[in-house]
Parts: sequence; structure tokens; C-alpha cells
Amino acid sequence: MTASTTRRTTAARSRTAAVGAIAVAGALLLTGCGDQTKDNGSSNSDTETSAAPLADELPKSIRDKGVIKVGSDIAYAPVEFKDDSGKVVGIDPDIAAAMGKQLGVTFEFENGTFDTLITGLRSKRYDIAMSAMTDTKDRQEGIDSETGKKVGEGVDFVDYFTAGVSIYTKKGDDQGIKTWSDLCGKKIVLQRGTVSEDLAKAEAKKCPAGKKLTIERFDNDQQAQTRLRAGGADAGSSDFPVAAYAVKTSGGGNDFQIVGDQVEAAPYGIAVAKNSTELRDALKAALDAIIENGEYQKILDKWGVTEGAVEEATINGGK
Repeated sequence: MTASTTRRTTAARSRTAAVGAIAVAGALLLTGCGDQTKDNGSSNSDTETSAAPLADELPKSIRDKGVIKVGSDIAYAPVEFKDDSGKVVGIDPDIAAAMGKQLGVTFEFENGTFDTLITGLRSKRYDIAMSAMTDTKDRQEGIDSETGKKVGEGVDFVDYFTAGVSIYTKKGDDQGIKTWSDLCGKKIVLQRGTVSEDLAKAEAKKCPAGKKLTIERFDNDQQAQTRLRAGGADAGSSDFPVAAYAVKTSGGGNDFQIVGDQVEAAPYGIAVAKNSTELRDALKAALDAIIENGEYQKILDKWGVTEGAVEEATINGGK
């Protein structure tokens, strides 16, 4: 999600990534190691760690656990969500699973609201946050993008994808909305803490008297979509891959339509605590490895998001 200081977007969760039709499929939790066994006092995790080419890049504490705990808002299809059987699937879980093979660990996704993920990382509830989170300078420096005040030590990002922010409306009823300036006098629904929210707040300040932009915020994007679907708003906004997926799948493709162009193109990054440089560098190495061996491209092909591909992992590439 593109988000403000907490946004999954930039306060821009957007990268101009043209994303096409997105298919649903995936696997439960990303797995890079097997279940522990008691046959010989060792575990499948030990075996996989020794076989994984980049296992030695990880901090010893994580190698010993065999697990990387991932904070994620698992309600942001197709980036991460639960399928009809309750399995965690999507672009992020698939990329993490491929990285887990390189590192010899399992990435375990834990659900949380998007605007609390960095706090959870700071409190060590999670090892990383991976949730369509836009890499921004404010997040890197721990700055609240709305107040400009420092609220934490910030995080480092390992950038792995590019996306932009889109506006969508009910199908066949665009309310004359083509750009953000057309939202004055309208009501928009979106996820709290995202770049969509940042963009809406910025636009609201520009609206003339008598044409107020009303912003209704929700804990997750699915709640915002439900509100719009029920006629409770004029438009919604989210990262382009998410908006495109909703347009394709909601109501069999009959509920929504994207209006205008996506904006705020920016990188999605895996967030890591500032003092976890060894883990950060291991993640970068694993991402570069799956880009080089072709697994990364296969995952983006599977989800129909190839235009958001990056050629190499980047640390703190957000502006």
C-alpha cells in the first residue's frame, strides 16, 4: 500500500507500474524450510539452512530460529491476502518464499493493521514489515509526513517492486472524476495511513470554499471497497495493482472502474530496523539472487504485474 509515513504508498504508494489482469493463486505461509523432526536431534530447518546458498548471510539468531517474522496487512489483494481457504497468498508471500529458499528460513506472515506495522517492527514484534509499503524519505527518517515531526528512528528499506496510486469509482458512474482535483465536493474512501490518504489530505487543502473533499478512512482497503460498493462514497483510492485487482474481481468485474492515470510512482520496500543491517543486507542478497535466477520474474508473471519489476534490489531508493 502506498502510504504516508505509514503508507503503503508514498504517502505515495504508487509507482507507475502498469498492471494488467491479475490471477488468484498462491501458497499459505511462505515456506523456506520444513517442519522440525526429532529423528536425530536435528531439524529440516537445519538441513535446508545448510543447503541454502545465502544462509550464512543472515544473523545467527535468525539462522538458529529458522524463521523471519513478517508484519503485514493481509487484506491487500493481490499483494497479500487470504484466499477462500484462508491461505495467505499474493505477490509478497511468493517473493518472500523464493527468498526463503536462498536464505534457508521460513518467512512467517503475521496480520496487523497497516499503520501499526512500523511500530511493531520497532517493538521487535516483527523482524521485517512487508506489506506493499512504499519506501519514502519520511519513513526512512522516522518523520510523520503530515506534521513534519520526528516520531521514531526510522527504518531501512530493501526495494523490490514499483507501483503507483489510482482512483476508482463505481462502474458506469465516475461522477465526472478524472483527476485528484475533480474530487473537490466529493467523498473518497481509502485505507488509513496510506499514500492515498496523504494525497487526499493534500488535495482537500486546495479545494475551494463550498466544495469540501470528505475523506473516510478504514483499517483496510477491503472495508473501503465495501463502503463504495454500497454507495457510501463517490470514489476510492489505493495502489494501482490493488485497484486493478478490485476492478477485475469485485462483482465479477461489474462493481468498479479505474478513472484517470495512476500517480506517485514509487518503490515498495521491505522495512527493516535501522540497527538490523546484517538482516537488511541478507534480504538484498536474496532478492538479487531470485531476480538473477528468474524466480522473481515468474512470480510477477503469475500475478500479472510485470511492469512493476525492478532490475536489482535497492536499499533506501525512495524519495
